Amino acid sequence: MPVRRIVVAATAVVVTAVPLVLSLSTGAQPGVGAPSGPGKAASNSRLKPPAKESVATGSGGAVSSVNPYASRAGLDVLRHGGNAVDAAVATAAALGVVEPYSAGIGGGGYFTYYDARTGRISTIDGRETAPDRMKSDAFIDPSTGKPIPFPEAVNSGLSVGVPGTPATWQKALHDWGTLSPAKALEPATRIADDGFVVNDEFRAQTEMNEERFRNISSTAKLFLPHGELPVVGSRFRNPDLARTYRQLAREGMGALYRGAIGRDVVRTVQHPPVAPGSDTKVRPGLMAAGDLAKYTALRRDPTHTTYRGLDVYSMAPSSSGGTTVGEALNILENYHLSAADRVQALHHYLEASRIAFADRNRWVGDPAFSDVPTKELLSKEFAKDRACLISPTATLTSPLAPADPRRPGTGCPKRTGSPAPYEGPSTTHLVTSDRWGNVVSYTLTIEQTGGSAITVPGRGFLLNNELTDFDFTPLSKDVPDPNLPGPGKRPRSSMSPTLVLKDGRPYLAVGSPGGATIITTVLQTLVNRVDLDMSLPEAVAAPRISQRNRKDTEAEPAFLDSPERAALERLGQHFVEAPKTFTPSPEIGAVAALEFLSDGRVQAVAEPKRRGGGSAMVVRRARR
Repeated sequence: MPVRRIVVAATAVVVTAVPLVLSLSTGAQPGVGAPSGPGKAASNSRLKPPAKESVATGSGGAVSSVNPYASRAGLDVLRHGGNAVDAAVATAAALGVVEPYSAGIGGGGYFTYYDARTGRISTIDGRETAPDRMKSDAFIDPSTGKPIPFPEAVNSGLSVGVPGTPATWQKALHDWGTLSPAKALEPATRIADDGFVVNDEFRAQTEMNEERFRNISSTAKLFLPHGELPVVGSRFRNPDLARTYRQLAREGMGALYRGAIGRDVVRTVQHPPVAPGSDTKVRPGLMAAGDLAKYTALRRDPTHTTYRGLDVYSMAPSSSGGTTVGEALNILENYHLSAADRVQALHHYLEASRIAFADRNRWVGDPAFSDVPTKELLSKEFAKDRACLISPTATLTSPLAPADPRRPGTGCPKRTGSPAPYEGPSTTHLVTSDRWGNVVSYTLTIEQTGGSAITVPGRGFLLNNELTDFDFTPLSKDVPDPNLPGPGKRPRSSMSPTLVLKDGRPYLAVGSPGGATIITTVLQTLVNRVDLDMSLPEAVAAPRISQRNRKDTEAEPAFLDSPERAALERLGQHFVEAPKTFTPSPEIGAVAALEFLSDGRVQAVAEPKRRGGGSAMVVRRARR
């Protein structure tokens, strides 16, 4: 297919992108949030969200995300002639409406793309950047000489990085899409205008953030309509975001980087709109107009390794996802893993992850500021060197020290290392494919659930707190830290939008939210599918465990009740329940994935239960 297609053919997307809300009134809506009033259910039955299915198999293209409104926005683009890139941007923009606490134009992300015409995989680094005025001691309180308390840093303008998501959308559409940004934004704009039905997860996430949302007047006005939590079953509108999307459609993404939207962002970062009467300290940020004007979404070569004859591609630094997943897979390739000995397979998975995280924390940062040994971290020789640490009968002690991938033969000593830094558990992920064979795996975020909790007044979107992904102080006094703050620097990420090829053709597309658990979620899903004979739906649904070079391995409740737990504990593994994030039940990650079947069909897979269950859709469903 040509790189650029005629845009006129896609105008039908406007009519059908969100059919269930087109019959609703679209008149003036002075109240942002809940126009029907708190406690009133959405009266129009056609406002019900699309049916939510975790598995869909068929042809003609596919979409999987955490939300059915967003998946349908992408699917409708595919049905009206758009390609996988167009669908990915439309889905992402819709997620900015219906999953505003996890993603949006106030954040950033990483975009991985397989081009069926060329057979090439390309990536876009849309990570947020630090303002030019940010120095290495930016998160040190000068009055105490100690790091600012983490919650105080999160809920501040100081944590807000220059957003990369709008630039990512523009670059992806320009380089590989067939729609203009204006057309790609139309489905999401309609959802923002007409509203979506509040579900349990949206209310729970709002409630989780209620205290800090009330401290910011613009955020309270938007997400706590009439001063109350949004009611499950009511309609939630965001006309401010609809107007912002329309302005981006008219003026281009430059409206954020060099125009009025950007001026509003800078003003909000420098002067956070603290609610009257709030006694909470909200530090101002360092962002200036020039920081927005100089932002660039970067094309990068993907990481690449092989595993059991498959080619695995993912995101290179500034993300640590590709190198860490890749190193762990390379370590595991030295062992035979099978469902016949699930305990040993899980033991090796945990140990490989432990080792890879030790090396990640030492070596990975923004390559514009640090000499990141990406090639060496992904070498089979280094993995074999590190694999000598693993014993089938004993567990390594964390924190494990890193090794130097540039010095062969140094990977085996068991030394003590530095504790792993904290990363927030939010973010969202989507995957798309089209009838031409193009594939996208895209992870985007505003970091913490609810980001910085600062909404740009009148604009309808939250700002990120990505700069808290920097290490506030060096992890070790004696070892250089590549992830300290710096002017124009991108903080290290764990996002791992991954594409797997078999015999040169797409086989799997996978990714997840979850902070540092993104890496272990993607890794475990691949091990489940490739080594443990699980189908992709089984691989996604299986109980998760996450070892990130810490003493304890976080585990979901279903694993804590499993027979494998006791057997692994006899080997020295120690498990604790994963923290609660989005729901009352502890969860790790929320995968969206595709598998390209041997008969030409595609299987779209989303979470069956985590985050309330995701949404998988295909253009033409296969007959049962």
